[in-house]
Amino acid sequence: MADPEKGTAPAAEEDMSEEEVDDVEEEGEGGERKELVDKLMKDPQSLPVAVKRRVKALKKIQLEYTNLEAEFYKEVHALEVKYDKMHQDMYEKRRQIISSEHEPNDEECDFPSDDEDDEDKNLSKDMEEKAKIEDKEEKVHDFDENTKGIPEFWLTIFKNVDLLAEMVQEYDEPILKHLSDIQLKFHDEPMGFTLEFHFTENEFFTNKTLTKYYEMKCTPDKEDPFGFEGPEIFKCKGCTIDWKKGKNVTVKTIKKKQKHKSRGAVRTITKTVQNDSFFNFFNPPPVPEDPDEEMDEDTQALLTADFEIGHYIRERIIPRAVLFYTGEALDDEDFEEEEGEEGEEGDEEEEDDPDYDPTKDKSVKGQQPADCKQQ
Repeated sequence: MADPEKGTAPAAEEDMSEEEVDDVEEEGEGGERKELVDKLMKDPQSLPVAVKRRVKALKKIQLEYTNLEAEFYKEVHALEVKYDKMHQDMYEKRRQIISSEHEPNDEECDFPSDDEDDEDKNLSKDMEEKAKIEDKEEKVHDFDENTKGIPEFWLTIFKNVDLLAEMVQEYDEPILKHLSDIQLKFHDEPMGFTLEFHFTENEFFTNKTLTKYYEMKCTPDKEDPFGFEGPEIFKCKGCTIDWKKGKNVTVKTIKKKQKHKSRGAVRTITKTVQNDSFFNFFNPPPVPEDPDEEMDEDTQALLTADFEIGHYIRERIIPRAVLFYTGEALDDEDFEEEEGEEGEEGDEEEEDDPDYDPTKDKSVKGQQPADCKQQ
């Protein structure tokens, strides 16, 4: 019989622990907060007039902060320009070593290397000869002690970095072997930068330098000032490549058959279409002069990818070129993705194996399946 002083609460509530009661209260408070947030998002005008005035005052302060942030980024760009002038001497030394114009002396080469410990230095002649024979079986390049400079330096970087490797086709590689340097030039007004790709004389085009110009804006949008997150690229311009006859890898010729509607006669026409190539990078889609003009989705996607690549080359490839050449600067995420893909393939192989019995597999006992996260 229920105690009259305790009311007639259900037995289930009497059995609830203090922790469960707290959880229920928190859920109630959380639900109320969510309801309030949803209400404000749907109808911010529902706030009292006095509160709305204070919110406007806060937004005005926020706009002042955003404008000040824009000035900060402009000063950062000015610092980049200042220090870039100091970097040029180092970039020129790098270029000279890569191109074999300068052979570094012992002092310039005095840098610790992971693969040069005492044991390696004291290898006997017999071991060295054996190593040479084994190397011939899995030779990845034709370099030897007589090789000058560092051949295919920039091509190796392009193939090491996934973002760039996706652009490079097999027929691009013989051209990129002639890429001798990539230089960066900053601009103040308007804010921006130019990437200069320098090539040695080759059989593909007559240009010595191919350029890609990027223009940036560092001013909050009047219609959406709070969307400002720093300088952003909004325009780019490539250059004309003077291809030698029959060497243009950015186009391909296809043959199509056409049938006359009434006569039934068939004719073959030749048509030139765009071909996948890294060198399309120098022919980006035009950006409308009118900022209010809408672009189609495909053009927008191409420009977004182009801006990302240009920024990556400027911000990471050029300053840390040697580390991308050796692979030391590659993102750890790239390696994790590869391992994940291998793991997934392994799982599929196990599922496809009719003789596989997981109950007899000691390696999976006691393990729980990992969560599958879509990215």
